Amino acid sequence: MAYSCHTLYRLARYYEFVGLDCSQWLTYNGKRVIVASGNITWTPLDTLPLTCAYPCKNTKEVVVWLEPGLSPKDSSRYYVYINETFPADSVTKFSFDSEVKVILTVRSEEKKFSRISLNSGESFTLRLFKQLTGLSFIVKGSTPGLTPYLTALSINGENYCDASDVGYLDQYAADIGSMSGEYQWIAESQKSKNVDCGRPKVVHAEPLVNGPTKPGDWPWHAAIHYRLKALKRKMYITGGTLISKNMVMTVAHHMVGKGKLRSPDVFSVALGKYTLDAEEEQSQDRNVQKIIIHEDFNPKNFSSNIGLLKLDKDVTVTDFVRPACLWHRGAADRLKDKTITGIIVGWGYGNDLIFPDTLQQALLPMVSAEVCIRSYPDFFAYYLHMNSFCAGYHNNGTSACNGDSGGGFHIFVPDEQQDGSGRMTGSWHVRGIVSHHLALLNTKECDPDQYTVFTDVGKQLDWIEVHLHD
Repeated sequence: MAYSCHTLYRLARYYEFVGLDCSQWLTYNGKRVIVASGNITWTPLDTLPLTCAYPCKNTKEVVVWLEPGLSPKDSSRYYVYINETFPADSVTKFSFDSEVKVILTVRSEEKKFSRISLNSGESFTLRLFKQLTGLSFIVKGSTPGLTPYLTALSINGENYCDASDVGYLDQYAADIGSMSGEYQWIAESQKSKNVDCGRPKVVHAEPLVNGPTKPGDWPWHAAIHYRLKALKRKMYITGGTLISKNMVMTVAHHMVGKGKLRSPDVFSVALGKYTLDAEEEQSQDRNVQKIIIHEDFNPKNFSSNIGLLKLDKDVTVTDFVRPACLWHRGAADRLKDKTITGIIVGWGYGNDLIFPDTLQQALLPMVSAEVCIRSYPDFFAYYLHMNSFCAGYHNNGTSACNGDSGGGFHIFVPDEQQDGSGRMTGSWHVRGIVSHHLALLNTKECDPDQYTVFTDVGKQLDWIEVHLHD
């Protein structure tokens, strides 16, 4: 089936198309747009980034067009086309499993266009006074990240969708894990790599479990203190990650106060710490020379919640102080498990809501944005963004808590070539930053039974690289 470029443009722009089998090739001028085959092959889209799906199992006359590869948070908008004849004076009803806004594109006899938006609801009724062949409209979910699904469609009382396929759009959302399969293309970026990053020199044979760490387990974890000048002492406020000899990555929200960037001289950073309030021979203290926060940071919803602290002088790399690796696409390709589990570390509240003396760790799996949002829509639909991700458990009691923000979400990436010792070698990469979490009702303490939101380091690499050598 071939379409002209003009027809494809009208398809994408005005959603006027006839029934199209999604399993067929859609081509123009010899170029492939959408291909479905038995083998998994990844190829960059060379034309209009649209694909189609069928929301009703019993018919292919109802088609959904959407842009694939969007994050689950951004995939709640798509286009619907109903390839039926709507008689004059007909009544069409359609329903969804969650609240949506429906947008109709209308055209006058003079071929002028306008749009009509129907207020958010779960069910809609459309009355047509003239016969119409084919109907198209835009569906936009009212809750970001919660994909709405068509559950019913009738024309003059006759059911046209008696077997709705809820969940069929999930396969088109961006995968938070690595892509597996065949690649018919190569794209590379070149950056200098610190081959010794993310490799603790103090090695322990015990498996990683929730609970206390040991000295030297996480030599890149930093304790950031705020100086209380009036009391002539300092107070621990958040964690951070050493990513170079003079740069610590953390959250932006602790670096601002009353809408303004705080002065660098009110902060200090301790590296190599194990017992937070003890004097330790292996620790190194540094003042902060410069604070850099993301220009898109929003203190209301914590989007782009990332900041960098430039230290007044380089750290001395030791067994207890050394930088972590930053996440990159090549790291994802070396992970075998589809479910990605990371480790967070910090001196945040334990289950008893008391700050521990020594550095603690917890293992948390990454979860999809939709799973996270469905667990508590009022919170996560607002605080989960395209540059963040969700991890943890629901009703498990294991979570990041007060005092853990700013610390890293660490993933172990095996070396491509093992040394043959029988022990897996590799390096720890910072995939995310503990950003924020849901609080218990009427308190400021975290709810340990809820997921945690992390700033996605993988989506901030360009920004980090720009400022890494400021």
